[in-house]
Amino acid sequence: MNSDKTNRLLIKTPEGIVFALSLAGPVTRLLAWTVDIACIALATLIAGILLSIFKIISVDFSSAATVVVGFIISIGYAIILEWRWRGQTLGKKLLRLRVMDVQGLRLQFSQIMIRNIMRLVDSLPALYAVGGLVCFLSSRAQRLGDFAANTIVIRIPEFAEPNLSQLTVGKFNSLRVHPHLCARLRHLTTPQEAALAVDALLRRDQLLPGARIELFAEIANHFRNVTPFPEEVTYGITDEQYIRNVVDVLFSARL
Repeated sequence: MNSDKTNRLLIKTPEGIVFALSLAGPVTRLLAWTVDIACIALATLIAGILLSIFKIISVDFSSAATVVVGFIISIGYAIILEWRWRGQTLGKKLLRLRVMDVQGLRLQFSQIMIRNIMRLVDSLPALYAVGGLVCFLSSRAQRLGDFAANTIVIRIPEFAEPNLSQLTVGKFNSLRVHPHLCARLRHLTTPQEAALAVDALLRRDQLLPGARIELFAEIANHFRNVTPFPEEVTYGITDEQYIRNVVDVLFSARL
């Protein structure tokens, strides 16, 4: 795994397949965080208005409660959204950015906690001077919080839907027997995970037989953990066919 001169992170699997992720630069990340700051400010303002009712009891208590709630909102905003939206906040959604584990693995809650708590350091002395400088100098555009949490921020590319007829023609998709699970699978799968599955199918003939089996086993196990389907609809299906079915669910509009 390394970064190339075009500001991309290259991840090489044990099977020899290389996947490229476009890294988000300091300017794009700053724009996304500007949107998030505006959201935090609005939420804090609303909370302050609601808490002003406590001035009837005590002005000091109302002021202290406003400060505490404002701090919780400023820290909790990104933590909650990045966990619920799998590495995205409102600003990141608008700018098509996503936080990821630096190894391309599933983002853990502890990583989200660490990188957002470290904002207190990155924001020093003002206007994210420390974080911006470190991000500018880093080959992976990481701020201190990213280094501590072992995360990166990537740009989500515009991903065109593949020609499913090349991948699933003539195959019955048993997963579609459970439309609610299919909907859950689409909801929980990130664009990067979907793209990886499609890429593996399109490049399957380039792999040696052993590497091909290992790669599809790893990808299939990942999607089985994302959304488990009943055994009766997956029994006897090879890992490669399972991925074909998953791709069909993710990209086909029909149910």
